[in-house]
Amino acid sequence: MTIDQAFNASTPTYDDWMSRALLGYSDLFGTAVQIIPFEKDYPLRVLDLGAGTGSFANHIHQVFPNAEFVLMDVADQMLEAARERFRGSKNRFKIQVADYRNLEGVEEYDLVVSSLSIHHLTDPEKRSLFKAIYTILREKGAFINVDQIRGETPTLRSLYWNRWLKHVHSSGATEDQIKASIERRTTYDKDALLTDQIDWLKLAGFSSVDLVYKNFFLGVFLGLKGNLANPDVPMGFTYNRLMESK
Repeated sequence: MTIDQAFNASTPTYDDWMSRALLGYSDLFGTAVQIIPFEKDYPLRVLDLGAGTGSFANHIHQVFPNAEFVLMDVADQMLEAARERFRGSKNRFKIQVADYRNLEGVEEYDLVVSSLSIHHLTDPEKRSLFKAIYTILREKGAFINVDQIRGETPTLRSLYWNRWLKHVHSSGATEDQIKASIERRTTYDKDALLTDQIDWLKLAGFSSVDLVYKNFFLGVFLGLKGNLANPDVPMGFTYNRLMESK
């Protein structure tokens, strides 16, 4: 089964599963939205990579109602669920069935986001993608990635895995959901080390890089393009707001 087939098959229960399966779900996405360094009424152009059913985009849209989104994924059925989610949102959401490993020639964005998707790429593909993301961001832009982190040692990896299993078994998830998730994780996941992901973002060109939240093997990565202390920062991109949110 290809990765798009696997995730298409999970579409009907995916949002419910993610809310149960992710350690610190509210904190993960609450932090990811909070660190977006734009005013809430700013007309953001947002690209969501591996958008799935549009859950991350929905969190952003609730805080930034004037934002416009491109939702990109290879799983067409998941994107159909996203289309239904945003059907009444006045054409603010564009659906694009595509492989985001090929971003050449796409339009520029203020914000690129991704959640629980990039860890499916090989390490060279991750490095290449981070460079492509930097290129398609506007002069002052941000990349926020909610994703998995590989433990530095076998002991940490075992700790993370056992903590996750304990969590999902106590979350009310069904045994079928847990079994399907374990199969996806062992088949498709290619988690990278924290230090490598930080280094690759810096090598891509991001001027400021940080892991702003971590819960066992889950984290929120932030990469900023441009000098935010520069007085020529465009309207809507607020250095003070970013500092206050940390």
